[in-house]
Amino acid sequence: MNSHQLAVFHEVMKTGSVSQAARNLHRTQPAISAAIKTLEEELGLTLFLREGRRLVPVPEAQYLMEEATEILSRMETAQQNLANMRDRVQGSIRIVAMPGPSTFLLPEFISRFVAEKPEVRVTLATRSSPQVRSLVAAGSFDIGFCDMTRFRGDRRLYTAEELPSNCLCAVPVSHPLARRAMVTAGDLNGLPMGALQPDHNTYQATSQAFLAAGAEFNLRYDAQYFLPLFHFIAAGQACAVVDVLSAASYRRSNAGEERIRFLPFQPEIPFGYSILIPSERPLSQLAASFVEAWRQNVQLILAESAGGNRS
Repeated sequence: MNSHQLAVFHEVMKTGSVSQAARNLHRTQPAISAAIKTLEEELGLTLFLREGRRLVPVPEAQYLMEEATEILSRMETAQQNLANMRDRVQGSIRIVAMPGPSTFLLPEFISRFVAEKPEVRVTLATRSSPQVRSLVAAGSFDIGFCDMTRFRGDRRLYTAEELPSNCLCAVPVSHPLARRAMVTAGDLNGLPMGALQPDHNTYQATSQAFLAAGAEFNLRYDAQYFLPLFHFIAAGQACAVVDVLSAASYRRSNAGEERIRFLPFQPEIPFGYSILIPSERPLSQLAASFVEAWRQNVQLILAESAGGNRS
């Protein structure tokens, strides 16, 4: 018994006529009759009594009709769902990202991505970059987004596409440095600073830049993530060397009332990003299209920053 036989049987039962079933299925009457005969032979059951030109279904045929209706309905649903997945308008995406992008940029982007895809479900979790790597390596998420710092141990369990960039200097818009085209470590000598906590490579690179310039690194605020530091900078209480996407998050969430200016910083402090996917499980077409679109979005933001499009 196969799906073709079930479809023919279902149509004959529904119409009560071989000729009408043939018309509905765009087949010949002999082909419909042959399909019914073959089905009966394979089942070892007579499904219809022949009374002249009429087919009278037996009780077993009534039972098979119920089963055939459910099976064909499920097949149609599966076919439609797979078509939707092929067309990237149905499915689910599980994303885990570090706090900066997951607070504003990623939700904003996801909203645009799924705007015309009402059947797409998205899970967005926020974790530290080491946790993002571990969760993607474990296969708990389809896509991870974190900073580009290299960790040993689990790299073979995920693939990483790296998007390099350099930090910007965030200064209060009312600060004299805000009128500069660029800020150096020497310019920040002794000024109150915000930074990530001392175990982060950005803190270490920034403090080394001050040391090389013979400048005092006057740390006033340290935080686990860059976004909380913007409150102190906007209040005129500190400056900070921050990553590009955190700067973009601030700009977009404070459009029209920015109290921070972001400027190029010398020497360069690297802060790149990684898009992670599990090595052992291929992405769905929907998730792959998300990765491509998100990559392009991030590259555009980084290009705008490198090109001097700063507020």
